[in-house]
Amino acid sequence: GHGERKAALEMINRHSPGSTRRLTLGADKGYDSADFVAALRRMVVTPHVAQKARHSAIDGRTTQHPGYALSQRCRKKIEEPLGWAKTVGGMAQTLHRGLDRVRARFTMTMAACNLARLPKLLPT
Repeated sequence: GHGERKAALEMINRHSPGSTRRLTLGADKGYDSADFVAALRRMVVTPHVAQKARHSAIDGRTTQHPGYALSQRCRKKIEEPLGWAKTVGGMAQTLHRGLDRVRARFTMTMAACNLARLPKLLPT
């Protein structure tokens, strides 16, 4: 739906209300809509949104920029551990109530994710 896009625009407004300094926003394909991209451009925010295969609102002036490719690589580094936490770590739906318990579970899950990644990072 539109709720996440609306929340993203509100967060940008809270972060830098009325800013004229160019910001970038990285997001997944769910944010690739003409109205969201246009709103970002009006707010002087460069949309580094992953492109949909068809009918993308992200045009060549953004995707040809070297910063766009860098942003997509950084986004992948962030998304992969969170995806692991949801699928393997059981964080798709929390088993606990209360912020402290959920936070502790998330911390343990991400520590397990790091331990699972460790053999790939070590030299052989």
